[in-house]
Amino acid sequence: MEKASLRFSVSELVAITNQVLERAYPSVEIEGEVAEFKVNQNKYIFFNLKDEASSVGCFMMLWQLRLPIEDGMRVVVTASPKLTAWGKFSLTVKSIRPVGEGSLKKSFELLKAKLEKEGLFAAERKRPIPEMPDKVGVISSVQAAGYADFMKIADDRWGGVKFEVAQVQVQGSEAPDQMIRALKYFNEQAELPDVIVIIRGGGSADDLAAFNDELLVREVAGSRVPVLAGIGHEIDESLVDLAADLRAATPSNAAQLLLPDKAEIRRTVRYQLGSLLPKVERVLDEQVAMLRQRLGQALGVVELAVEQNQTELLAIRRVLAQLDPRQALRRGYAIMRGKIEPGSLVDIELIDQHVQAEVKNVSKK
Repeated sequence: MEKASLRFSVSELVAITNQVLERAYPSVEIEGEVAEFKVNQNKYIFFNLKDEASSVGCFMMLWQLRLPIEDGMRVVVTASPKLTAWGKFSLTVKSIRPVGEGSLKKSFELLKAKLEKEGLFAAERKRPIPEMPDKVGVISSVQAAGYADFMKIADDRWGGVKFEVAQVQVQGSEAPDQMIRALKYFNEQAELPDVIVIIRGGGSADDLAAFNDELLVREVAGSRVPVLAGIGHEIDESLVDLAADLRAATPSNAAQLLLPDKAEIRRTVRYQLGSLLPKVERVLDEQVAMLRQRLGQALGVVELAVEQNQTELLAIRRVLAQLDPRQALRRGYAIMRGKIEPGSLVDIELIDQHVQAEVKNVSKK
């Protein structure tokens, strides 16, 4: 006996099909080549994803696009399969990223040109990195070898620095948003760090693609705190490198650029002290000689003044000697003291005697 078939309205069939798809494939990753890429109303993106045998339509919002895409690029989309109300099967795309060296390079060059035109990479907007930072914000994966290299060299070069680490993924679709949140966290602290360091070890172009995310690059360029980027190997270049205030060739080089070398500073100080000592001795000798010269000049002035004073004193002594009453006594004169009137007693001083006499008579001369 033939089993009776189910009957649905068109809308019911679309709804049931979408329920089945949602349960079976809530999110899928599909790799293919972009074709017929277009933006409508500056809001909506439509394109086809194809391979050698098939093609499927894709839809996404413009704000979800984090990297430039154009026809011919090979990409991986994260999407939900849907059946539209018009009966057309399509993919509602959540995220899209280029894959393969050619597509990654093309997307990189397109976004680089766009941001360069806006001035995000201009040299005049770069800020200096503090020479001896006290507080450093680090954005990295603590399990990564690049992070371990950075911290080891930083510890060897200088001490007393406070490192605050924001643990993030440094590759994959979630990495850009995690790094953006870390940048916001450091920029919103009441006590800002002196510098933010973003580090990741080497990897393939696909591994480093997270550092070419447009929103992440803009967050780095707009950071209140200077940013030092040490991403990949020396030959690697990311857009985060270009937007940062200072680019290091590697995570190890980032530690070298961030902190002074205490061993080198010790050698420099010793050398400077060694070369400075003879200069100090020479200056001291010159100062002592100058002081001696000035002291000799001062002593000459004092001696001249003393000699002049002695001459003046001698003249004064001669005048005083001439005015000395005893000189008159020696010449036979006498000094009389007392009231000169008849009947009064007066004292008469001679050179070797005192005579008391009574005044008998006083007459005008």
